[in-house]
Amino acid sequence: MRIIRNTVAAAMLVILAACAAGNSNPFAGSWETTVSTPLGDQVGVWMIAPDGTGIMSSDQGDQAIDGIVVDGNNVSFDVDIDAGGQSLSLGFSGVIEGDSLTGAFGSDFGDFDVTGTRQ
Repeated sequence: MRIIRNTVAAAMLVILAACAAGNSNPFAGSWETTVSTPLGDQVGVWMIAPDGTGIMSSDQGDQAIDGIVVDGNNVSFDVDIDAGGQSLSLGFSGVIEGDSLTGAFGSDFGDFDVTGTRQ
């Protein structure tokens, strides 16, 4: 009886650990970012919530983002920003390695490289 109880307890711990790992979002947190644009580097802070929403903040203001997709260490999302009175659609694709982020925003004008460090 004791062996069965210990086996069941061990199985429950494995299941709980797997569920907890499945809910973790390696992108969640605060990221200090640099976006390389034709107008120079744009520095900002991205605040990312575990639920796949966030805010990109910079000298140009705040931009809400949602629909963030995290697949392992890969992250992607689409966002429309105000670029001097015109709407610019950007698609971000990047990779998280610990507290480092590398990737790029794709646009009709080419790619803008992005680097980031978790704060």
